[in-house]
Amino acid sequence: MKVNVEVECSPEEARRFLGLPDVTKANDVYVDALAKAMQGVGNFDQLQELSKQVAPMGQLGLKLFQQFLENGAAMAMSGAMTGSGKPKKDG
Repeated sequence: MKVNVEVECSPEEARRFLGLPDVTKANDVYVDALAKAMQGVGNFDQLQELSKQVAPMGQLGLKLFQQFLENGAAMAMSGAMTGSGKPKKDG
């Protein structure tokens, strides 16, 4: 049996329904600080130094995030290929 449920709501309503915190103020502070920091960037070296401060894990963090996304996509595709949400059994 397959059941589909569609819910129409705004992102704010979905956030509240799922019990997620409102991070609007924290996001605003972060974006303002990043915008102010970017105003002083005049060349590539300064931009690279700023990115190291903003994302301390730098390239490693980006690679881990990319690997996470690729693994998730592969798992989703394998579920779609078998026609169910369960992995295909051999034999």
